[in-house]
Amino acid sequence: MKIILAIVAVVVLLAMFPLSLLVLSTNTALKVDPAPKVIGFETPLHIHAENSHGVRWITVDVQQDGKSHESRVFQAKEQSFFPKRNVPATDLNVKIGKQTAPELHDGKARVVVAAVSNDFRGKSDSIAFDVDVMTAPPQVVADGVQHYINQGGTEMVTFTPSGAWTEAGVKVGDQTFRSFPLPNHPGQYFSLFALFWSLPTDTPISVFAGNPTGATAKAGFWYKVFPKQFRKSTIALESMNLERMVNGIDPEGKLKGDLVQRFIQINQEMRKQNNKTLADLRFQTEQKFLWTGAFLPMVDSTVESRFADDRTYTWQGKKVDEQTHLGFDLAKVSHTPIPASNDGRVLFAERLGIYGNCILIDHGFGLQTIYGHLSEFLVKKGDMVKKGQIIGKTGMTGLAGGDHLHFTMQVDGVQVNAVEWWDPHWVRDRILSKMDVTMPDEAVKGGYPVPAGHKGKKRRK
Repeated sequence: MKIILAIVAVVVLLAMFPLSLLVLSTNTALKVDPAPKVIGFETPLHIHAENSHGVRWITVDVQQDGKSHESRVFQAKEQSFFPKRNVPATDLNVKIGKQTAPELHDGKARVVVAAVSNDFRGKSDSIAFDVDVMTAPPQVVADGVQHYINQGGTEMVTFTPSGAWTEAGVKVGDQTFRSFPLPNHPGQYFSLFALFWSLPTDTPISVFAGNPTGATAKAGFWYKVFPKQFRKSTIALESMNLERMVNGIDPEGKLKGDLVQRFIQINQEMRKQNNKTLADLRFQTEQKFLWTGAFLPMVDSTVESRFADDRTYTWQGKKVDEQTHLGFDLAKVSHTPIPASNDGRVLFAERLGIYGNCILIDHGFGLQTIYGHLSEFLVKKGDMVKKGQIIGKTGMTGLAGGDHLHFTMQVDGVQVNAVEWWDPHWVRDRILSKMDVTMPDEAVKGGYPVPAGHKGKKRRK
């Protein structure tokens, strides 16, 4: 009789509680995004834990040298043996490192994140990833050289980072310029950087070194900024062959609106997209200088537009757009042969929106030249070219009102005034001397004639 009563009691209990309570449990989907590769004093960790029954607790364990440094970073307000349904995911932002585990030292470690489901079985799930522990802060010391910087121009600084660092370079306001090992100077690095034409002359500039833990060191250096006045001009769209230019860039009429509206979209949005395409090519730069000596302009040409000309566009007497022209428009006669400005590798040679047929040549360490509006390509992507080699011919493709070359240079993706790079004295004094590279006297005394119409300092013939 007692056995029968026990069986009945079990049946009643099973009737009262779902079978899933006793035998089923759900796995917890764990994700750490992004999973850090380096941890330091206090490194942020974002944990996402998803379980339809919720999680009972979450732990983070930093393991090093066979020792465990575990801490519980989350615990449910109540532990439930009765499964809930559709419990929202748990998101945590915690910090790990030497602050919570003082015994950690620089070297390899492993991080294990574990969670227990908040149901009858309390099922455990975990994920793990390897990290490097960096506890020594980075340090950086800049050179003691005087730096003269033109607004819209380029400068170079050398420095020595030390300690636990993985990234170093120059900060110009919010812009970051990468660094590279200084040739023949072990432990030293250099950055080519630019003060963009529109940045104020009091924009803070410093060298920095940092690591993925968030630790950053910075150091100032002596510099003086020279402000520049840039030309302003007004262009009446009635004077331009809009139909040829707009339909040449947008032949299928994918842009919306009339001819003027389509031109404005090209001049604004496509300009941004095209400049980003060119700037992103900095990531393909060679880790060495490919060039030698001053850069070559298109000799005996006339300057029709200068670097950072501010252009106001009007239609029927009303302003419809305003853009800045970041380059030189150099003209001679139709289909003039275009020389490569210096030795380098062709990274881009194809049609590109406002630039029309466009070539970009990489000269190493983030220094690149850009040639736009070509009528013909005489090189292709991947070609190595020499200074003075003919790479194409001038034209009027893209947003070109007439046959000319649009020429500009960029430093780590930021377009700069090319006049400095045409000057052998500037190249020697501001760049090569800091790398202990000399230029032959005849190269400095020589130089190239300034394109007609340019008001900069004349170079010796």
